[in-house]
Amino acid sequence: MHHPATRLAENHDLLPAADTLRDAFADYPWTRWVIPADDHLATLQELQQLYLQHAHRHGIVLLTADYAGVAALLPADAPPPDDESMARIIELHGDRIDRLPSGESPPGSWTLETLGVQPHRQGHGIGGRLLEKAVDEARQRGASGLALDTSDLRNVRLYERAGFRVSSHAAPSEGPEVWSMVRTFGTD
Repeated sequence: MHHPATRLAENHDLLPAADTLRDAFADYPWTRWVIPADDHLATLQELQQLYLQHAHRHGIVLLTADYAGVAALLPADAPPPDDESMARIIELHGDRIDRLPSGESPPGSWTLETLGVQPHRQGHGIGGRLLEKAVDEARQRGASGLALDTSDLRNVRLYERAGFRVSSHAAPSEGPEVWSMVRTFGTD
């Protein structure tokens, strides 16, 4: 089976990449929880675009040549989004903004902010290859590790195969379960 190559995104890639993430996360438990139901897909798309622009500016956005999959990473020292973006993010989340965590990742650790694959392309190894590339890119840039959160148990297995381990698991009475995972770069 032909596997599309992964590459670093350029500015013109961010809009189609946001479309991929919108489709990938349309029914994801976490996005359904933190993004209002009204105009859910349009809101999700705009948020993904804002987050991708931020990651493109301060970190790394990876994608497959055909936009089947997208990943975004931020370094430990990335600044928060600028005031204008932040105001729009808060506006888009509406009364659900307080559902967003203010998590801390391990010092020196990069964060895998997102990784999504178009629904009809899932299960073909695209996510795994993006993950491999994300690990390589973060390591080459001096990260001490890579941290992430997922709300889907199937993703936990994918990340475990890539050397991540669960560092914490939350199952709140309201909202989706969250697995926090980390992979440290030592001599592995």
